[in-house]
Amino acid sequence: MKAILSLFAVGADAAPRTVSSDVDTLYTRHRFRIMMAITLGYGLSYTCRLALGVVKKPLIDQGVFSAADLGLIGSALFYTYAFGKLTNGFLADHANVKRFFAFGLFLSALCNIGMGLSTSVAMAVVFWGLNGWFQSFGAPACVVALAQWFSNRERGRFYGVWSTAHSIGEGLNFLVIGAIVAALGWRFGFFVPATLCIGAAVWCYFWMQDRPQTLGLPAVADWRNDHWQGEKAQVQASAEGPVLATQLSLLKMPAVWILAVSSALTYVTRYAINSWGVLYLQEARGYSLPAAGSLLFVSTLAGVAGAIAFGYISDKYFAARRPPANLLFGLLELVGLGLIFFGPTNNYVLVLGMVLFGLGMTGLVTSLGGLFATDICPKRVAGAALGMIGVFSYLGAAIQEQVSGALIEKGTVMIDGVRHYDFGPAILFWIGASVASLVLATSLWRTKLRD
Repeated sequence: MKAILSLFAVGADAAPRTVSSDVDTLYTRHRFRIMMAITLGYGLSYTCRLALGVVKKPLIDQGVFSAADLGLIGSALFYTYAFGKLTNGFLADHANVKRFFAFGLFLSALCNIGMGLSTSVAMAVVFWGLNGWFQSFGAPACVVALAQWFSNRERGRFYGVWSTAHSIGEGLNFLVIGAIVAALGWRFGFFVPATLCIGAAVWCYFWMQDRPQTLGLPAVADWRNDHWQGEKAQVQASAEGPVLATQLSLLKMPAVWILAVSSALTYVTRYAINSWGVLYLQEARGYSLPAAGSLLFVSTLAGVAGAIAFGYISDKYFAARRPPANLLFGLLELVGLGLIFFGPTNNYVLVLGMVLFGLGMTGLVTSLGGLFATDICPKRVAGAALGMIGVFSYLGAAIQEQVSGALIEKGTVMIDGVRHYDFGPAILFWIGASVASLVLATSLWRTKLRD
């Protein structure tokens, strides 16, 4: 156990470099490589997390699992991911993040291979639950890397770039994996993501880096000369206390609790669309699996723009304040949901709804799912802050999965051997969660930033 812990332990500080050109060169090189690794690597990890969403109809049609079974299996991932994100968020503050991230990716891939070989509900729950735990290594490692390598006034923009990983992974899942499932069957919906994530794990291990100080570099705030007012005194005071005490201080911040609940409600809607959107478009709107995947791919493309736009707009136009941007993007999301669920069955209207939903939702996930927390909490415990938000977020996603599965199953009837679905109650549940989330997020309008 000691050897395992030492494998993931953060590296020792190297002797400080004295040549400024060396410092600039190393910072520029590694910041680029880290951004590439955490964005593309985390994006590919989503294919292993979301694979179940595109195989639900084949599994139901072939009698492998029912909608209620799939709700149970899907919730297993979210429950373990929720608690894993909390514990691994705390651990990531103490860890060598490149090893931490690569290890989680590799074992998530093995769990997907197990899913592709299983037709038992019990075994699927075990494999998908383990997958959630190993998936929870990713986001904390990425956020700690962002906090260590990117300074205060630029973090929103780079966090926005990293958040495009959500959309990259979702897009690959809906379009590419969906097409593979349609052509080769549901098992390849797990085997192909597993192959991608094994490759991503190897690549990220070699491209990511531990903290700047392990390379003899100064802290990024010193290199960029980017300190909030009074930051140096606060950082010095923080450095005199143990990391764990600073992590536990998050529990005394009311804004963090409000943000956690708001994020949980946002994740209800986010994963409702990810998990049940393909089935909804197939059954309620009459689209084929590839066509449904293509429509959801539109929302993920818009999500790339939404993540980047949120970071840029909140940094440039709102002086790094997230609440005004939260309100703007939350309204976009709600309009998009209205068009998707209550608009006419028209390709142009649905595409517009998907665009607005993707823009708004990914902007909110960027902020409520992590960026806002890193703004209002001490930077040395960025992983713990993300972990606390994450446990609520994915508990919301897990509860959604079970509630949605039960509501959809209850509204399913067989008429002349054909299934007919009533998505109405589930849709009201999803939209209601988004409205409540936006109200809570807006209540943090006057929350101050922290160093």
